Amino acid sequence: MRKKTKHILATILLITFVAGLGIGTALAQEQVKVNINKASVDELSTLKRIGPSYAQRIVDYREKNGPFEKPEDLMKVRGIGIKTFEANKDFITCE
Repeated sequence: MRKKTKHILATILLITFVAGLGIGTALAQEQVKVNINKASVDELSTLKRIGPSYAQRIVDYREKNGPFEKPEDLMKVRGIGIKTFEANKDFITCE
């Protein structure tokens, strides 16, 4: 009886784990990209490694130099380097 209970609990745990992986993948696919040419300071601040001051730099750069042509152009903003770009490249667009 004890062995059977352990087996049932292990099966339930495994099913719960696998179901959780599917939900996490679905949520990641539904994330909307941030348009770096239109986003507000608050929206830009939702990106990884981008706080309010860096978000403001992005907006200031965009206003001074015009729209970004490609996502990689984000690295032209002072203080934003390859690590920040790499952390966000799948979550940004400049369409």
